[in-house]
Amino acid sequence: MKKFSIFLSVIVIIGFVLANQTNAATSLTYSVFFPPSHGQAKAADAWAKEIAKRTGGKVKVTVIPGGTLTPAEQNFDGVTKGISDIGMSCFAYTGGRFPVMEALDLPLGYPNGQVATRVANDFYLKMKPKELAGVKVLYLHAHGPGLLHTIKPVKKLEDLRGMKIRSTGLSKKVVSALGGVPVSMPQGETYEALQKGVAEGTFTPIETLKGWKQAEVIKSTTDCRSVGYTTTMFVVMNLKKWNALPPDVQRVFEQVSAEWIDVHGKTWDDLDREGRNFTLSLKNQIIPLSKAENARWKAAVKPVINDYIKTAEGKGIQGRAAVQEAESLIKKYSKKYK
Repeated sequence: MKKFSIFLSVIVIIGFVLANQTNAATSLTYSVFFPPSHGQAKAADAWAKEIAKRTGGKVKVTVIPGGTLTPAEQNFDGVTKGISDIGMSCFAYTGGRFPVMEALDLPLGYPNGQVATRVANDFYLKMKPKELAGVKVLYLHAHGPGLLHTIKPVKKLEDLRGMKIRSTGLSKKVVSALGGVPVSMPQGETYEALQKGVAEGTFTPIETLKGWKQAEVIKSTTDCRSVGYTTTMFVVMNLKKWNALPPDVQRVFEQVSAEWIDVHGKTWDDLDREGRNFTLSLKNQIIPLSKAENARWKAAVKPVINDYIKTAEGKGIQGRAAVQEAESLIKKYSKKYK
């Protein structure tokens, strides 16, 4: 009788443990390179909360902002190696690693963040690049037109000649094509570089003037949106962790991620407006280019696009098709998101 009682107790304990394991939440880490105060970090946090809500608490995603878990340039590898379960950063921070996706960052004249973000996601689905086969791509987003922000005003190409301009990825080639000297660095280092004169300007969306406080260390913005590039950002998940999720949870991830495409796109445009207002409040100037000057800038960056096509096709990648697809999608979504 005593042995039976002990046996029964063991069975009850095992059942209790298994029940708790079944009901326990899956905990995931999400490394984000944006600082916690940035609108895109807040959008990531809202996504994580929505995942928890729609899975009924089955999944808890802990957002770790500011690049504290993995630095921006190590974010993607951090996901593949399991340092973080999910990661958000820029393809451009690891130049040459994502040759197909690089086409999106060319100076194709993106009008706003919603267009750039929609273009990025459709482009990925159409091109299906092998370079992203090792992760689960949840969604992508991309900022509004990259503009030139400088300490000294730039009204024409001659003003830019020889200036040290912070840039990343393909925007480094844009700077060179326009006559500037590219200085490669992530956003987190740009404020100090401008403050100390290591850089004399930065090519970046206008939102960074508030989001990264760069309006405090520049004096002028050149509105060169005719050559507006974007920087495409990924939200990817460790493939092993993804495959371990039950199908119903995977469906929640995909549904919420599809909805968050427009959340991020709209956030980019809201942040651009805030950045514009912030820099003007500090008495900084915004300089529009004349029609003739715009044409000069577009002609100057054309070789960057041609060079991408030539280099990509030399590697067996359909560079021309990639550029044409991006241009076609920009036209499509520019009609919807004005």
